[in-house]
Amino acid sequence: MIPRYQKIIFYILLVTSLVMGVALWQLRERAHQRLIAGQDSAPTSAPEVASAEDATLLVANDSDSSLLTQSHSLPLPIDPGTRARAVLGKLLDLYAAPGAAHPVPGGGSSVLQVFLLPAPEIAASAKAAASPSQNALATGPLLAVVNLSGSFADSHPSGIETEMLTVLSICGTLHANLPRVTQVRFLVDGQPRATLAGHAGLTRTYLAADAVPTEGVHP
Repeated sequence: MIPRYQKIIFYILLVTSLVMGVALWQLRERAHQRLIAGQDSAPTSAPEVASAEDATLLVANDSDSSLLTQSHSLPLPIDPGTRARAVLGKLLDLYAAPGAAHPVPGGGSSVLQVFLLPAPEIAASAKAAASPSQNALATGPLLAVVNLSGSFADSHPSGIETEMLTVLSICGTLHANLPRVTQVRFLVDGQPRATLAGHAGLTRTYLAADAVPTEGVHP
């Protein structure tokens, strides 16, 4: 004969187990519904990425102080400033690679920003126009302001020829991919700097026409 108090305890435990089972089932259903809702709201397609295009790079060669035109397939964004940074990043990646003909440490991350502005000669004449900055930026020659990292400038090999090759290759690469860029200026960590590594001046404005390739196009 089972004592009465044991029966009571048994029934209490049975009811408790049933209540907990129902509660767990409800929690499971709620979690399942949240999961389904999250899947429904998730994007159904992958985010768009820049399509690959042929970019023209003017690559420096220290052995004969030349600029060699090379073609590389790169994912290039539509935005001109971002596009300019991408091609310059590839150029500096080439310089940082082992066995580079123009070895310079730092790589593509050394290009912090590239700003595109109306070139000074049209910026002055555009003041009387209805929308001077917009019109000049949309149709006229451009000034590219290249902001390099301080670590890139500090680690750049010193010497007038090697520094000028870097500067001119940057100018030529910008003009080759963005023909409206006719002038280039440089900043280092967002600030003016007298020279790149003691010789090539960074306070002047460079003309893209100064960077003329001395050889043909190579893949």
